[in-house]
Amino acid sequence: MRSIRERFTYLARRRISKIICLILRFIIAILSSTPLHGADKPKTVIGAVEEVILFPWGVKLPARVDTGSELTSLDVRDLTIKNKVAQFRLPENYGNILISLPVIRYIKVRSADSRGRRPVVEIELYVGSKRIHVQANLTDRSQLEYRLIVGRDVLRQGFIVDCTQERILPPIWLEGASQ
Repeated sequence: MRSIRERFTYLARRRISKIICLILRFIIAILSSTPLHGADKPKTVIGAVEEVILFPWGVKLPARVDTGSELTSLDVRDLTIKNKVAQFRLPENYGNILISLPVIRYIKVRSADSRGRRPVVEIELYVGSKRIHVQANLTDRSQLEYRLIVGRDVLRQGFIVDCTQERILPPIWLEGASQ
């Protein structure tokens, strides 16, 4: 026959086991009913390179999607800044359009070949059928392959990058397209 002490120890262990099981069941029930990422909206898949339209000018240009870049970067020519307004031209093969936009701020940029300070302006782009407001830094990218770098500021607005593909989301310029 078991001693009282052994019985008490046995019952205490059993109660603890039951309590632990109840707690684990409760935790599992809560975790299974709660989405891990909150109420995320469905994301749009884009490739490593996509065609983008600059709004309202209707200029279509290829953009390199760069997950390492925080901000979008636009290639410009003849950049001048007077009274907090940036005036510049797009490259010739993209219309050579003269654009004037207010400078929102300046950023310090470090790249593989240079360091500098760039003006930042607000622009609108169409990526697929999404019209997106972004801040873009302005710089001369004439020595580089892509005239526009799409950074994480755009990707945060509902995009996922499939780096194995290119040009999978053709831009659709529609007045009143989703924002």
